[in-house]
Amino acid sequence: KILGAVEEMGAEVEAILLTHTHFDHVGALAPVAKATGAPVWCPEIEAGVIADINSYVPWPGFGPFEDYEADHLLKGGEVLELAGFDIDVIHTPGHSPGHVTFSIPDEQAIFSGDVLFQGSVGRVDLPGGDPTGRTLMDSIRLLLDTLPDETKVHPGHMGLTTLGAERETNPFLAELV
Repeated sequence: KILGAVEEMGAEVEAILLTHTHFDHVGALAPVAKATGAPVWCPEIEAGVIADINSYVPWPGFGPFEDYEADHLLKGGEVLELAGFDIDVIHTPGHSPGHVTFSIPDEQAIFSGDVLFQGSVGRVDLPGGDPTGRTLMDSIRLLLDTLPDETKVHPGHMGLTTLGAERETNPFLAELV
């Protein structure tokens, strides 16, 4: 499906940026990376997951998936220059230990992975999550405190939103505003 969509759009995949390495986000990584030749950027402390992905699938009936080695490792704080954009890498753990959010300031947009959704926030009960939820909320607070309300949020699940809309309406953020 992914490769078909890329072909239909007439697009070229310049890079594959992973916000985190849960299987629902990286299950197609190896075939897509191999087919496109695109380098893979992965949170450093989660690189071992994609290198042995089937060992990290928490439920039976999913997979098998193909292991893959990241080309570039991320810690947070980097600025990537890809596809004509400067992309800030922000370490936003909580949903997973190495989770990162990709921010494109010139576009007032973030790719939040599984940290922040329209009307919700990421789960913390999956492998590597902070079950107290404090780390996740600190990560969301960082986004809310450092980025403008107009910032478009492209989450890993659910619809598009903005930081301002989530500040105003997301019930999980009540303690932060």
